[in-house]
Amino acid sequence: MPTPKPFLILQLRPEDEAADDEFAAILRKGGLRAAQTRRIRLDQQGLPEGLDLGDVAGVIVGGGPGCVSDAPSDKTPQEARIEAEVLSLMPRIATDDVPFLGCCYGIGILGKHLGGDVAKRAFGEPVGTADCTLTEAGAGDPLLIDVPRDFAAFVGHKEALQALPAGCVHLVASPSCPYQMVRYGRNVYATQFHPEADAAGFETRIRIYRHRGYFPPETADDLIAMCRAADVHAPERILRNFVARYGT
Repeated sequence: MPTPKPFLILQLRPEDEAADDEFAAILRKGGLRAAQTRRIRLDQQGLPEGLDLGDVAGVIVGGGPGCVSDAPSDKTPQEARIEAEVLSLMPRIATDDVPFLGCCYGIGILGKHLGGDVAKRAFGEPVGTADCTLTEAGAGDPLLIDVPRDFAAFVGHKEALQALPAGCVHLVASPSCPYQMVRYGRNVYATQFHPEADAAGFETRIRIYRHRGYFPPETADDLIAMCRAADVHAPERILRNFVARYGT
């Protein structure tokens, strides 16, 4: 039998604790072992020369503190390099319909590649939960099998899609941010919410990013209490479905 292809996990977070926690969550919620993945922390290294996306089962992009809509002068050299590395893969991913799941930052990357309107004008969400609802298209999408029509998801972002990019299908909406999940082609997906996140993981991020402008620092303890009380379980099914659908 042929050797199963690994999932390529691209991480953007420069903080070791946050990156390691995110990777562990992707493994746990996706039902993966580390040996079934190829992990690359783009804060520490660039993409390997000659990377062939035909050698991977799919690409999962984690979240990060950068914003694609920021002016070039407002991005750190590291943020600019990470953005360029991920964007360099998008022509092949979009053209060849390579299985892709972009989480939070990834929806901005997909939108930017497609020439969509990604901005901080509207629909940014403070750290917390969003009340999400499947669209009609979402209710029939294979990545949303066994996801209830209405569910809560962890969010926290400054920029968002202002309109649905050309060629995309709208899968999940919320009152606070209309474009919570979209699909391009058959296999290219992105979510504004974090499908890998649970209360413990978001507590870690709240501690790490309390001074990064996502929320007033003095509210960190209240946000942690809110996360602990939240009932957030459905989004992880999306990761599990992605792995089940594209794993070989």
